[in-house]
Amino acid sequence: MALVAVVDGVAGQSVGLLPLVALGPAFAGLVGSWVRTAVIGLLAVAVVCVLGVVDGLFEERRGFAAIGAVVGVTVAGVIAAVTRQRREAELANVRSIAEVAQRVLLRPVPRSAGHLRAAVSYTSAVAEARIGGDLYEVVPSPAGVRVVVGDVQGKGLEAVETASVVLGAFREAAHDEKALEGVGERVQRAADRALSGEKFVTAIMAEISPGQGTRVLNFGHPPPMIVRPDGAVDFPEPPEHSLPLGLGVHRAEPAVPFEVRFGPGDQLLLYTDGVTETRDAAGVFYPLGERAHLLADGDPQRALETLRADLIRWSDGPLRDDAAMLLLRFRRPGAVRAAADGPEEPEA
Repeated sequence: MALVAVVDGVAGQSVGLLPLVALGPAFAGLVGSWVRTAVIGLLAVAVVCVLGVVDGLFEERRGFAAIGAVVGVTVAGVIAAVTRQRREAELANVRSIAEVAQRVLLRPVPRSAGHLRAAVSYTSAVAEARIGGDLYEVVPSPAGVRVVVGDVQGKGLEAVETASVVLGAFREAAHDEKALEGVGERVQRAADRALSGEKFVTAIMAEISPGQGTRVLNFGHPPPMIVRPDGAVDFPEPPEHSLPLGLGVHRAEPAVPFEVRFGPGDQLLLYTDGVTETRDAAGVFYPLGERAHLLADGDPQRALETLRADLIRWSDGPLRDDAAMLLLRFRRPGAVRAAADGPEEPEA
């Protein structure tokens, strides 16, 4: 508006820029409140009146036409601003409800679970969404700490609904079942009832006990990554691969757990294929094993955030698939006993 006024004052009425003052209330209606739009519209009318008098436009119809244009655009801008503010308020309410649902479905994992320290990272491929088709959970149980990481085929609300079924079944079974095989079978039955057609869920479950070691069930999921204290990396594969969850009609034998060497000083990373299938600009997959050194930070959450930041940089843009990562470490022997007596002290 100021620029139009200056140019009009210098060039005079022959240029005919006066109606362009209406751009002020037009842009105000796009980004500001209706009150701000109305104020800027009144200011625009004042500018047109002053310039119209200076240019002598009110001796003919051009001045009144310019005022009419500014008033019309201002009214339209106010209506647009009111409509936009109402929609923004509705969207804010929907987002708040969605955030509550997200926290219920993918609630934060405990920083300390039994003898383990845990950290989680989740990056959704859907813009401005916090969850999608990936899932994770950590449940301390009498048999040890039981964890799951899974990936639902597909995206959107249907994938979120399937993830809620699998997580609900796992949370209940992890507390009740004595053996990891029982947990897997109950989750299998729940997924078979919920899914139809060719839909499925890949998942990996682990039971980590200080005395009994670590046992893993793999339902067609990428293998876990174990980082040794010396930096060596291992991706243990199951002796026999099991079908993903939800394909019960095609399953001949139940999934069989296998032992994994995971002890103090080691790090266990469970992840979804959104991590390893992330490509750079040249189409090269993310080399997770080569990036294991990024988990060297003493704090598990900071270490995982470092790895996540590297993954985002590798993708050179938004991720094309959801990416979930769950990092587990053994706590110091003294930390477990101290936790029983009082709050846990921060670990370096």
